[in-house]
Amino acid sequence: MVRMDIQTVVVGGGPVASLIVLRTRKPNADGSFTQLPIRIGAVEATAISMGVDGAHGGRPMTHDLLASTIEALGAKVSHVVISDVEGTTFFAQVALRTNSGRSIQVDARPSDAIALAVRVDAPLFAEESVLEAATLPDFAAVEKDEEKQELEKFHAFVEGLSPDDFNAAH
Repeated sequence: MVRMDIQTVVVGGGPVASLIVLRTRKPNADGSFTQLPIRIGAVEATAISMGVDGAHGGRPMTHDLLASTIEALGAKVSHVVISDVEGTTFFAQVALRTNSGRSIQVDARPSDAIALAVRVDAPLFAEESVLEAATLPDFAAVEKDEEKQELEKFHAFVEGLSPDDFNAAH
């Protein structure tokens, strides 16, 4: 399992899809980060955003109710795992630990699992197989690499110049 952080939550509307992008906590060997985009519903994106921002309405939302229920039953959310992907459908599990030390895994939609995790400050993970199947490249790192290559080409060009290259042939 790889530790993930929330990079972006896009709350879409109408034809614009909602999306959450998770990012590896630690950079890869080349300094880039692996990004995992997951398409979610607008309501779920709003619920995650509210949890991240710590916004509380006057009444508990569904994910707040679930967090309170888990606590009232003598358990806590130990972590959330994006456990599988089939096509464009992702699967998650919420890992619970009871006061007696018992571990329980509960299947969930990733959006619900993440909305719960941000409310109880539980860590997010993704299985490596999910990252291998569904990640995006780190576009900032790709752009940086392209700039580096262009600079190296220009440097090689300048190094190869001689004074004769500046004489105008008439």
